[in-house]
Amino acid sequence: MNLPDLLQLSGGYWSTCTLHAGVKLDIFTCLTDSAMTTPELARQLSADERGLGMLLHALTALELLHKEENTFRSTAFSATYLSKKSDSYMGHIIMHHHHLVEGWSRLDEAVLRGEPVRQRLSHEALERERESFLMGMFNLASLNAPRIASALELSGHRRMLDLAGGPGTYAIHFCLHNPDLTAVVYDLPTTRPFAEQTIRHFGLSERITFQAGDVLSDRFGTGYDLVWISHLLHSESPADSATVVAKAAESLADGGRLLIQEFILDNTKTAPLFPALFSLNMLLGTRAGQSYTQQELFALMNTAGLCEVNRLSLDLPNGAGVMTGTACR
Repeated sequence: MNLPDLLQLSGGYWSTCTLHAGVKLDIFTCLTDSAMTTPELARQLSADERGLGMLLHALTALELLHKEENTFRSTAFSATYLSKKSDSYMGHIIMHHHHLVEGWSRLDEAVLRGEPVRQRLSHEALERERESFLMGMFNLASLNAPRIASALELSGHRRMLDLAGGPGTYAIHFCLHNPDLTAVVYDLPTTRPFAEQTIRHFGLSERITFQAGDVLSDRFGTGYDLVWISHLLHSESPADSATVVAKAAESLADGGRLLIQEFILDNTKTAPLFPALFSLNMLLGTRAGQSYTQQELFALMNTAGLCEVNRLSLDLPNGAGVMTGTACR
């Protein structure tokens, strides 16, 4: 690293906060169908003209808006991913990132205390964050789920458990790619409305059901050909992760498969970069969560009695990987 890179690293949050403000104010939706001047958009948003003008110019500098004479319009890219009128809208995950900023600004406190520092929220604010988180997970999973589902050979699999499945994105895409597959999305009761709405949107209500429960204290059922656990273990301690994996293994039929997706560290824990940073994100928001190494995930699955444990050859972003193991009884 050189000095310019260091300063860019230090001040990079300026661009991040500019993007977050644009999404929070829904500027890209407003400017998708027609160009508007700053005063026109300020009236629509009940915003200050001076402040809005500065934001619009900064978003243009980031190549997220296009300016022609005195009017602004969304670019093709921002209209696709940042407008609520688009089926590819990614604003939910961006707002989830926005909600994490306050905690990250107190990372030094979390390191000294070894515990979460995120502030307690009002019920209304908590509901907004929950929606951003769940639909943000839908945003992210929608990028990877079709790729993973098409890469897996699931012929002969009939019953799937999507454990802590949130809005059911993976269950949906696995079922879309495998017509004989049915699925259960298992998550907390508060997740049910989001899951059932998403499942209904894809026309899969007859093949995918929702089961409410707690992954640590409740049972999952038995006889599943496939159990999918995506980005759950990093929220839990090693001991609780072992409990979840053991219970998942017990829910498999003989010969059934357990698949675990995580942001996976190498065994030195110094790379890849994203899982290393994500471990800090868990420090900020959970009591004992962390990113796990491939070796640690292997150990969890072997201890649960699974055989043929290995990592699938998949090229996924942000250091993500999928581990697989088979129930051999």
